[in-house]
Amino acid sequence: MPAPFRLYNSFNRTMEDFKPIEEGKIRLYVCGMTVYDNAHIGHARAMVVFDAFVRYLRFRNWDVNFVRNFTDVDDKIIRRAAEQNVEPMELAERYIAAFQRDAGHLGLLTPDSEPRVSTSIQDIIDMIQTLIEKDHAYTSDGSVWFNVPSFKSYGGLSGQKVDSLQSADTVAGKKHPADFALWKAVKPGEPFWESPWGPGRPGWHIECSAMSKCCLGDEIDIHGGGLDLVFPHHENEIAQSEASSGKKFSRYWMHNGLLTMKGGQKMGKSLGNVINIEDALNDYPAETIRLYLLQNHYRSPLPWSGDALNEALAMLARLYEAVESAEAMGGQEKAQDVAKSLGEDAQTVLDLGTSFHQKMLNFLDEDFNTSGVLGLAFELARAINRFSAHKKAKKRGGPLVKEALIGLRSMNEAIGLLGANVSDFQVEVKSKCLRAMGLDESTIDEKLVARKEARANKDWATSDQIRDELDAMGILIMDTTDGVEWRVKLT
Repeated sequence: MPAPFRLYNSFNRTMEDFKPIEEGKIRLYVCGMTVYDNAHIGHARAMVVFDAFVRYLRFRNWDVNFVRNFTDVDDKIIRRAAEQNVEPMELAERYIAAFQRDAGHLGLLTPDSEPRVSTSIQDIIDMIQTLIEKDHAYTSDGSVWFNVPSFKSYGGLSGQKVDSLQSADTVAGKKHPADFALWKAVKPGEPFWESPWGPGRPGWHIECSAMSKCCLGDEIDIHGGGLDLVFPHHENEIAQSEASSGKKFSRYWMHNGLLTMKGGQKMGKSLGNVINIEDALNDYPAETIRLYLLQNHYRSPLPWSGDALNEALAMLARLYEAVESAEAMGGQEKAQDVAKSLGEDAQTVLDLGTSFHQKMLNFLDEDFNTSGVLGLAFELARAINRFSAHKKAKKRGGPLVKEALIGLRSMNEAIGLLGANVSDFQVEVKSKCLRAMGLDESTIDEKLVARKEARANKDWATSDQIRDELDAMGILIMDTTDGVEWRVKLT
């Protein structure tokens, strides 16, 4: 039996025990990209949150069918294609490929299905036809509209009142201001498909309803997406899907908070304040972005600043420093004997390490609290790094940190963090940080050679001067019994 967990259900606005439609299985649909431009860090939050969520569910032995779509037929795509003088489907294909590259570099799981609107047209037409037959939709001049007043529970997710609504579709032919387009009659120069109501293309909301039904059936366990999709997109999905099938569309609704800029403004293409994933990955290891996006509870807003990724990289480095220190420790004694012998810092590491795994699961089982997990990890990392300064830690501390290492490394399988080899992480950090700082290793190596010569000649003043120069450049020098090591200072 998979482990039970609790989720905040956006529909009911309460924490609820999760109960699947089918024992041991979870059908999860997440709204994906509308592919008219490159993905940015704001998009990445939803992608990383639900990637980590799927990892956690599978870590807890749930059989997850994970579906994330591509919206490749949309008004924004048509407008951007016209601006660039290319065909809309060509533009969409270009940005699907770009997203797949970004997803690969971020280490995202490949969904079990990645349906596209352009290959789901018949499913969309079939659903629209059913809605017409059930008097939940009507035709007008080659377009088809959803009859919002016909769906009596409309507004259940968002709290909106039908009588106060006005949909974005303001063209003539609607019976009620809140009615929204299921099928749009063809306009000159736009892509179109044949349908029983004439040539045209689907509206935005019906697309996800049809793709979800095609991949997962009429009823799903969890529907996810950004908070900005609650209305009208998810509200309209519920109306279409339930009016069509007569069944409850999704048992649980899960919405991630948005990235916010100064003044609470969200990050968005239309606002001109975006940082593309590709650009961020040029300067930072992928895990840095992942840690930044998971450091707050998924439902909370996540503030963005120019230093956000620098701060996340410093936090990530501290975790890897703890792993490195722990992995270097040896010894064969019993862990409790080492703790008694080496004092309070040692006992703290032992206590935190042995309790880490269960505490991690407790946080994740209670509304997927990655913020709580990272708080645990930083507490354990601080304890390990403090203990590692003990003169006998490296020789005797191995048994003491065994469970701590297992716990920290289990974060990779649980949420996708701390999966890299320490040395590989350090190499990547050096490479990307030095490039960002305008430095190269040869410059540093030359100074280290000069410093070595000065020390050999007992010219301590020159040796200290070179150390200070490197420190000012952001390079930390460490003299060890095996020679000199250096790292980029991240804090």
